[in-house]
Amino acid sequence: MKKSWIIIGVVGLLIVWLISSSVGSYNGMVTRDEGVTGQWAQVENVYQRRADLIPNLVNTVKGYAAHEKETLEGVIAARAKATQTTIDPSKLNAESIKQFAAAQDGLSSALSKLMVVVERYPDLKANQNFLELQAQLEGTENRIAVERKKFNDTAKDYNTFIRKFPKNLFAGMFGFEKRDYFESQEGSDKAPEVKF
Repeated sequence: MKKSWIIIGVVGLLIVWLISSSVGSYNGMVTRDEGVTGQWAQVENVYQRRADLIPNLVNTVKGYAAHEKETLEGVIAARAKATQTTIDPSKLNAESIKQFAAAQDGLSSALSKLMVVVERYPDLKANQNFLELQAQLEGTENRIAVERKKFNDTAKDYNTFIRKFPKNLFAGMFGFEKRDYFESQEGSDKAPEVKF
């Protein structure tokens, strides 16, 4: 009789431990999954900040360089495309992140062309409003890099958590899947060639 109670006690403790472990693992995965989603929202937030600065920048440049219509329209079109490209955080995968990055890179390219145009207008480069907008844009570009890194760090933490044993068993049972990283565009590791 005493052996039966010991066996029942051990089995009961094992069941309690298993349930507790399952609940703790599930809650940990939910917390980290929400962390990835929240960090993605912050990445989109800083990209939106950049997009919000562009109309003021374009209007300032337009006042000095009205005949640079093609460049200004290119920036406006790139901004429109970049702001239309959004991703549902629950569907973050390599392909959707790549599409988002491509739209943002198009805007970066258009802004680079605009800055080349600005070099031709010394009065514009000295304009206080333009200088402030340019400084804000540069600061935003730095924020973008920081938030992308934080996103990748958060995704790495989540991916590591769900792949460790025995959490990988619970992750499979509850449908938690690996998150993709924000990667640099192909060819960005090579310095651009400048020709005069």
